[in-house]
Amino acid sequence: MFIIFVLAVICVSVAVIFLQRGSDSLLPETSSAVRIGGQSIRVDVAATSATREQGLSGRERLGDGEGMLFVFPSDGKYAFWMKDMYFPIDIVWISSSSNIVDIRESVPPESYPAIFTPRREARYVVELPAGFVEEYGVHIGDSVELPEVERELSTPKMHELLEM
Repeated sequence: MFIIFVLAVICVSVAVIFLQRGSDSLLPETSSAVRIGGQSIRVDVAATSATREQGLSGRERLGDGEGMLFVFPSDGKYAFWMKDMYFPIDIVWISSSSNIVDIRESVPPESYPAIFTPRREARYVVELPAGFVEEYGVHIGDSVELPEVERELSTPKMHELLEM
């Protein structure tokens, strides 16, 4: 019985370490780059249910030129909230054709438990440091470059992971 307890503690510890580090996901390749508002942004990719649920929760901040890209298996009106967030963000919803379909600017952590839902369906969502959208003149209808992401997500293994 003691051995089972020790193994359980080890498993929980490993899971907590992954969640506290924040930038790591369960995927072997967790970061990529997107181009939005004329800027190249290094994004951590959240492409499984677990990584999408964790998102940026628990992180202390996003650095300049950093963000998180949420990838969904199909188009939908994916809602976001600020649970366990410590800093404000801009939320950008992007269609499967790589066009911005909705934006919420400077969403504060104090807005939790409010839920933010796009007006149109999206396949991707990018969370960016608050003020990015205004600073770089990002607008609904703008195109976003997701070349590395699209290539990475086209592998059979990634399709399997997206269905999780």
